[in-house]
Amino acid sequence: MIKIEAIVREEKLEDVKSALNAIEVNGMTVFQVMGSGSQKGFTEIVRGTEVDINLLPKVKFEIVVSSEEWEAKVIRTIQEAAFTGKIGDGKIFSYDLRSAMRIRTQEVGYDALN
Repeated sequence: MIKIEAIVREEKLEDVKSALNAIEVNGMTVFQVMGSGSQKGFTEIVRGTEVDINLLPKVKFEIVVSSEEWEAKVIRTIQEAAFTGKIGDGKIFSYDLRSAMRIRTQEVGYDALN
């Protein structure tokens, strides 16, 4: 099993969700997060005072897949759906997952994912 985490622009939430649904990825967890990377934030005037905003709003997807084939397919789909070509498009991480359990049935491993 492989866990994929993708951090993308907020405005790409629906595009990524739709693209994942199109390839029949139904199980995902989505978070609203704040972060910084190459963008380094921006400066804004708030009540006449200059304020550095260095944490930008992003969306984080967590998806668990059963094989390296699915890993490649999901990563490619997210990359295509989240791409704008500008700094701040995001990052995708994947790593091996040791175990998973469906709480209701106590199924483990691959069976817990379906």
